[in-house]
Amino acid sequence: MPRFLTLADVCEQLQISSAQAYALVRNGELKAIQVGGRGQWRVEDVKLEEYIQEGYAKTAKMLAEHRSGPAAD
Repeated sequence: MPRFLTLADVCEQLQISSAQAYALVRNGELKAIQVGGRGQWRVEDVKLEEYIQEGYAKTAKMLAEHRSGPAAD
């Protein structure tokens, strides 16, 4: 696997649309860089993996909070 992925590669791996991938980059959820004269986006493979792991952590936290019910005041 190459070190840097195109947004098309990201779309394929996450099975999302190009608009969704671009939105993740624009809002900073998925770290990316612009390269070349046209400023094409590239996502380092480790950054994609970090994004995925953060997603698992957020999901686990949400599920744990849901199981425990509303927080006590």
